[in-house]
Amino acid sequence: MSTDLTANPGLVMPAAASHQPHPLHAHDRIWPETNCYVDLWIELLHAIGADPLAALAFTVSAGFDGEQWEFFKYPPEDLRFAYGIEVSELNIWRSVEEHVVTHLELGHLMTIESDAMHLPDTAGDSYGLQHQKTTIAPSRIDPEARRLTYFHSRGCFELSGDDYDAIMNSYSPWPPYAERVDLSRLVLHDEDGRRAVAEALLGQHIARRPVANPVPAMADRIVADTPWLRANPSEAFHRYAFGTLRQCGAWAEVLADFVGWLRPTEFESCSTSLRELSATAKTCQFKLARVANGRDADLSGLFDTMAAHWDAAYEVLVGAN
Repeated sequence: MSTDLTANPGLVMPAAASHQPHPLHAHDRIWPETNCYVDLWIELLHAIGADPLAALAFTVSAGFDGEQWEFFKYPPEDLRFAYGIEVSELNIWRSVEEHVVTHLELGHLMTIESDAMHLPDTAGDSYGLQHQKTTIAPSRIDPEARRLTYFHSRGCFELSGDDYDAIMNSYSPWPPYAERVDLSRLVLHDEDGRRAVAEALLGQHIARRPVANPVPAMADRIVADTPWLRANPSEAFHRYAFGTLRQCGAWAEVLADFVGWLRPTEFESCSTSLRELSATAKTCQFKLARVANGRDADLSGLFDTMAAHWDAAYEVLVGAN
């Protein structure tokens, strides 16, 4: 028998075939995907009728940590403030399947650390090819049919059979990290309410912004890591680029969307600068691939351009707050 959010009759989660991704995941974006956690939450919030843009102020405080661009993600306290959603770590003490059934019956969702090798939506990348950590959120489960509907990345999907067994009953080598997503106090604001929430969060995250432009620090680290990149197989480059230029570029595009939505006129130049930073990061990633393969490519001009766009964007952001 199939189980979904039976304790929340007001929330009807879409079937995999009918879910329409949020515009933040449009195919014509510079970076159609950001990271597994932000992408998942964008679609979860969208599916329950909550605007994911309202809580994106956390992007303002992201930067470079000395090794990689921060893996930016919705903070639990921001999800609570913006939507009344409570997110807490869940202790996995029996099969993942049993926990999913129980919490769906209680009206909760779960996020579960999973192996993309068993997720059909990653076909051509990880599915059946390589192990890769990611996060999913089941929305419907049928243990008898061994079928699961789940949110992941940019959409809603289904898996079954051996993939179901691998995701729902795996303890190899230890139980996965999981979170409970309690929707019992869910608040769906109108447009004015969403903007008020976003403005309040923006003020908090402006105060937590990087103390200095983080792009030059990332540039210095990438240059220093070039010998390591050249000495390692090509698959190492993709992991490295994901943690640096891809996260930086995706972050900039998402922040551009947030500020452009919040104050379209006042933040127009800020949004433009961030989009230019994002596009330049993508160009830089392509050229870094050449460097990793032993060819010559001068990245200094691209790094300078990215840094200049960061300065221009944050001059507007800080000046307006």
